[in-house]
Amino acid sequence: MTVVLDHHIIPVRDKEESASFLAHILGLPYAGAKGGFASVHVGETILDFSTRDPIPRLHYAFKVSEPEFDQVVTRLQSDGVPFGSEHDGTYNGKTNERAGGRGLYFPDPCGHSWEVITQTYQA
Repeated sequence: MTVVLDHHIIPVRDKEESASFLAHILGLPYAGAKGGFASVHVGETILDFSTRDPIPRLHYAFKVSEPEFDQVVTRLQSDGVPFGSEHDGTYNGKTNERAGGRGLYFPDPCGHSWEVITQTYQA
């Protein structure tokens, strides 16, 4: 049996704003909200953004190719979105080099912490 994460519900202040933001930064299509969710398809997994209150601060990481990483950095810079090399939220405008790859962290409009890496940290 192959196990694949099908979907994950992400609580946010504004589902449209958060879903379209993440889709844009990652270079993914976004078709708008349907019903109670605004969905972004990441590979085989669906991220369902849902307007909720209160909102816990959550962290998600995406593994991308080197060219895709460069595209993410370009979009973050051109949109004026802060990013940084450390997970502590200092957003120093730098990327890191860990596990033989590059990485960065950035906040979404709701305050969730998103990470983009080119190599997994897991062995």
